[in-house]
Amino acid sequence: MNVSTEEAALSAAELRRREAVHLRRAKAADAVMRAVLFAAAAFSILVTLGIVYVLVKESVAFFRHVPLSDFFTDTQWTPLFADAHYGILPLLAGTLVTSAVALVVAIPGGTISAIYLSEFAGARVREAVKPVLELLAGVPTVVFGYFALLFLTPLLQRIHPNLPTFNMLSAGLVMGIMIIPYVASISEDAMRAVPKAMREGSYAMGATRLQTALRVVVPGAFSGIAGAYILGMSRAVGETMVVAVAAGQQPNFTFNPLEGAATITAYIVQVSLGDVPHGSIGYQTIFAAGLTLFLVTLAFNILGYMLRARIREVY
Repeated sequence: MNVSTEEAALSAAELRRREAVHLRRAKAADAVMRAVLFAAAAFSILVTLGIVYVLVKESVAFFRHVPLSDFFTDTQWTPLFADAHYGILPLLAGTLVTSAVALVVAIPGGTISAIYLSEFAGARVREAVKPVLELLAGVPTVVFGYFALLFLTPLLQRIHPNLPTFNMLSAGLVMGIMIIPYVASISEDAMRAVPKAMREGSYAMGATRLQTALRVVVPGAFSGIAGAYILGMSRAVGETMVVAVAAGQQPNFTFNPLEGAATITAYIVQVSLGDVPHGSIGYQTIFAAGLTLFLVTLAFNILGYMLRARIREVY
């Protein structure tokens, strides 16, 4: 074996050694990243399980004193009064009515905005409007609450003089305005993900831009759009400050949006900031109400995911 052959063999051995070292380092880095990602996922799951555990634990203590039948059928919610009633229906009705009003505003408003930004707006317009939507999403909710109370309610009272100062209509309308950026942004991303070939095929068949948007793009992106609706619905159900400021904090079993009412989240804030003794049945009501809200939100999310799965099968 001559010198050049030995040098070549040494070079090949050194190359293999370096490749082995690089491979070991890559595997180690991959193992570390997997561990970090697993820890992050496990932490999220543990936090969720911890929340559920606390809600269930305190709710079980609450239901030892209050029958489930009374909780789900009584139409009065006065847990802090001498004549205590523990019917969740007034709070549940207030939550659902304000959320429904909000969705009536947010779904069409957000969808129309998304269609315009995705299919009709130019690049400059899109670059100008998107930051405005993101800015609107970043406004503190208490500001929206006082906007509803001090501006929108007096405006509506000119149309309907008998409208009370605290009402679910004002709260729901402002919540809808607040949710529009979430629905619009996610829906637009879903629409822009629709393959360009689908649009070109529609244009080739003589369809207009509006027809293409409504009959091709929206159906093709509706799985993502439905996800935006689910997020908006969850955001509406869980909203606190707007309804606490604008809808009032008096439980009222009604489905009339022109009346005032309390929602589950508003009641939780009211009791949490009050002087109710920890461990008392009055204090435990916030956990029973919170568990109810958790289950309602979970049910809506499950229904939404089922809808998205059905839509994926169709399109």
